[in-house]
Amino acid sequence: MASQTLPADDSGASVARPSLDAAAHPAGRWLFLAALAGGLIYAGFSIFADTAQVGESLATGVFLFLVLALVIALGFEFVNGFHDTANAVATVIYTNSMSAPVAVVWSGFFNFLGVLLSTGAVAYSIVTLLPVELILNVGSSAGFAMIFALLLAAVIWNLATWYVGLPNSSSHALIGSILGVGFANQLISASTNGTSGVDWGQAQKVLSALLFSPMVGFVGALVLLLVMKRVLSNRKLYEAPTSNAPPPPGIRALLIFTCTAVSFAHGGNDGQKGMGLIMLILIGCAPTAYALNRTMPESATPAFIERTIAAADVFRDHAGSATVTPGAAREVLASALKTKSASDPVVYAAIDTVSRDIGARLGNYGSLSKVPAAATPNLRNDMYLVLDTTKLVTKSATVHDAFSEAEIKAVGAYQKGLEDGTRFIPLWVKITVAIALGLGTMVGWKRIVVTVGEKIGKSHMTYGMGASAELMAAATILLAERYGLPVSTTHILSSGVAGASVANGQGLQARTIRNMALAWLLTLPVAMALSGGLYWLFLTIVRAAGSA
Repeated sequence: MASQTLPADDSGASVARPSLDAAAHPAGRWLFLAALAGGLIYAGFSIFADTAQVGESLATGVFLFLVLALVIALGFEFVNGFHDTANAVATVIYTNSMSAPVAVVWSGFFNFLGVLLSTGAVAYSIVTLLPVELILNVGSSAGFAMIFALLLAAVIWNLATWYVGLPNSSSHALIGSILGVGFANQLISASTNGTSGVDWGQAQKVLSALLFSPMVGFVGALVLLLVMKRVLSNRKLYEAPTSNAPPPPGIRALLIFTCTAVSFAHGGNDGQKGMGLIMLILIGCAPTAYALNRTMPESATPAFIERTIAAADVFRDHAGSATVTPGAAREVLASALKTKSASDPVVYAAIDTVSRDIGARLGNYGSLSKVPAAATPNLRNDMYLVLDTTKLVTKSATVHDAFSEAEIKAVGAYQKGLEDGTRFIPLWVKITVAIALGLGTMVGWKRIVVTVGEKIGKSHMTYGMGASAELMAAATILLAERYGLPVSTTHILSSGVAGASVANGQGLQARTIRNMALAWLLTLPVAMALSGGLYWLFLTIVRAAGSA
């Protein structure tokens, strides 16, 4: 396709539009299909191997249900790839640093690496937004209705905004869907119990990250470009390309590096969002294989039991004369999670009671890998309840007044063991999500690329603009992953492009900025309404079928 011409830059020179319609090589299409099929086969084989290893057999209906849920979850990551990662390649394409076909494959590969090397912290930040009631009973009809509703709602909104070319956030859509399900569950259950609704404390933390990160992108890119203009005197950095020729080698290397950094960071943060949901699906359908981390070595069990008893001793010392029976202890912990307050001797006594029970059971079994199928859900739920309740204790503003540093350290070591035992992500899940996100990057990117490259600033993107926007985006996303915060690559990078445009003396295209702001404002309420409505519909259908 012949290159088109964009509006003239500030000097009046015409600027060539990069070719965005190069046909894919036939061999590339076959490799794409082979990778897609290979990822799905690998996931199926891994599930079969994991369940066979623990002697868990899946009924045909459950297996088909599991496959459908995984396809939808991986579909979300696939859509995330072409929706969000298009932002990362827009700068290298519009500065002619890379051709479009090479850029999307390059970005897809580094998204893949980002997912593989991610920590999993963001995955469980997303999961903890869900109602505790549904997490503990994820294998119930309400648990499955929850997963299908929130995934479908996020995919529908992502596809809708992609169709009209809006750089909407997959993170925003997923988080809105989770909030919608939690709110709907609380309304449907007509309960004031905090475990049936959204954890608004965690929601505030996550929403704050989504709110402030685009501001960081805008201001950071603006300041960075102004600093670059003072420090780096190379005029080429601040000029738009006037042909389809690539930039000078040094500038080209810089832009390819920034694209790589954003792609890697995006994979590390966004790739985790589907991981936590996939783990919930696996726990619901195959609890014996996935509710507990059975890959933990047997040699680690004595140390974990020792940390369990040490933490239980800490809470017994602070419980005073309060005592709680094993039967009542779990209700006390659930109530503490409901009220978000655990600074009470009765709660300390409950933590002591349940913790000692966990240690005793694990000591009898010998390791997590030997926990019988029938005992797995109850042990996981107890570990989950204790973990979240002790976190309420250690995150309390008054924790240092009530507990010594040595006691806090002992509880922290216990929490780490509980997390290792319950909040894990198998390698095959990471690989499968990495394949879905990486392949998604190579499809459907054009609409978003055109918006970022042509419709934010009023003149063509310069090399310096692209570099400053992407450097700030990569740094912000990597920092957010370090603290387990889900952020939006789309909002950070598009805000960065806007900030760089302002720093370069360009105006902003009001229509695009208005549409982006509208999408940003609408995503949460629309995703909440979609997921809440779908949750009610699915739950109604399941209950009607069960009573029929």
